[in-house]
Amino acid sequence: MLRSTLQRTTKQANVLIHRRAYHTSSALLSNSGQPPSRQIKTVGVVGAGQMGCGIAQVAAQIAKVQVILMDSDANKAGKAVQFIDTLLKKNIAKGKMTEEDKKSTLDRITTTSDVRDFSKADIVIEAVSENPVLKEAIFKQLSEVTPKETILASNTSSISITKIGAVTNRPENMNPVPVMQLVEIIPSLATSADTLQTTIDLAKAMGKTISQSQDRPGFIANRLLMPYLNEACQALMEGLGTKEDIDATMKLGCNMPMGPLTLADFIGLDTCLAIMRVLHTELGDSKYRPSPLLVKYVEAGWLGKKTGRG
Repeated sequence: MLRSTLQRTTKQANVLIHRRAYHTSSALLSNSGQPPSRQIKTVGVVGAGQMGCGIAQVAAQIAKVQVILMDSDANKAGKAVQFIDTLLKKNIAKGKMTEEDKKSTLDRITTTSDVRDFSKADIVIEAVSENPVLKEAIFKQLSEVTPKETILASNTSSISITKIGAVTNRPENMNPVPVMQLVEIIPSLATSADTLQTTIDLAKAMGKTISQSQDRPGFIANRLLMPYLNEACQALMEGLGTKEDIDATMKLGCNMPMGPLTLADFIGLDTCLAIMRVLHTELGDSKYRPSPLLVKYVEAGWLGKKTGRG
């Protein structure tokens, strides 16, 4: 799922993007059928983890734009490109793309460890962990090294876009954008029509369907999803059923694509906990209190698939 929250008072812009899955598309399309007000030619991505890697691939492969992938660890950025190469080889084996397509996709991706390389980017997408202090520090720096016209973006799952945008020198344009089949667009209090339209164009270039949410904790997707996953952890802790029984019941009895505990492991238990804490703190309702079991697993370093134990 892709989530995009926006705000605007002038022609400057910031956007936030989050990646979950890939889609097919080939060109920037205007939501109104009119030529886009701004065409995105170069996408910057901050963070070469799972989300950043996915955003880079979608942008280069599907939207066919130039990508600058940055990570403070140059080796991590290099490994991300290697991982993308592996995924593309699998697509070739399945007959979904050609060797030439793979080469052109990889040729569109460059890596760096210097934030100043984003000076020529049309949009920069922050894809680091769900840490407000870290995100704010990144956006302060990005607002200093990028042109006023550059859209700044974040993959936040629950943190207010208005709050993140306030730390930049262009708080009038912010968007969060998590990517799957859906782009959840969240206009903020001051979103400009230009910022919104440019984000829609980019989302459509990635082959996504669009929904819209208010700029409130969790937005639509995680406001509904995370309490469900948290309750599954609580049910497991209380012995309501085994992890296999809980997952099987929801998967086969409620027609979910996968069980809640398996999904939490895939997302990352630390990510789930961070989002639940934002919901609990910002909304003040006890129903969002993180499950003690979830807290204990994260404290133990059992974060799910990425650590091999969850």
